[in-house]
Amino acid sequence: MLRFICKLAITVGILGALWLTGFAGFVYYVEQSDEAVHDRHHEPLDAVVVLTGGSERITTGVGLLQQGLGKKLFISGVGHGVDRAKLLAGQTLASERQTCCVVLGYLAGNTTGNAAETVIWLHQQNYHSLRLVTANYHMLRSLLEFRILDPTLTIIPYPVAPMRVMVSEWWNRPGTARLLMIEYNKLLFTAVRYCLRDIA
Repeated sequence: MLRFICKLAITVGILGALWLTGFAGFVYYVEQSDEAVHDRHHEPLDAVVVLTGGSERITTGVGLLQQGLGKKLFISGVGHGVDRAKLLAGQTLASERQTCCVVLGYLAGNTTGNAAETVIWLHQQNYHSLRLVTANYHMLRSLLEFRILDPTLTIIPYPVAPMRVMVSEWWNRPGTARLLMIEYNKLLFTAVRYCLRDIA
């Protein structure tokens, strides 16, 4: 029994150390992601895709569309009863541009659903590339979900840094720390699902 307890303690310690190491790398990615991509990629792609979850994401997606960095803007995970005019209220986008170039997706209720309904729409449009807009802490998992469904897509991440999430001081902010830990665990579960799918 004592030997079993010792082995268990060692195993838990190793797993804990691995989790902490991975978490540190995840937080570093989130901190560095904004500066890492925004100034490097300016080529137009087929679409700009926004995963709903914050007003900053919508504003950013609209701005990218106005810059000509995508033919259309697809917003995934829109709540039922929210139409285009309501969602884009306050955005500086001409009404005719909203009608022709902004598409809303209502089917997704989570990140897996976001990827699924977006990939279906991309295939319908015969699009093969996108600029993906979501929160910086949400980007890695979102990219993985898209890769699971269609690894042939060209995806340029465009992370948004929510003002309420102070990643640089996460250890002093219980809400931010909890958010990052939850998101990291979700990323791990998604990675396991991805690996199991490949093994199968």
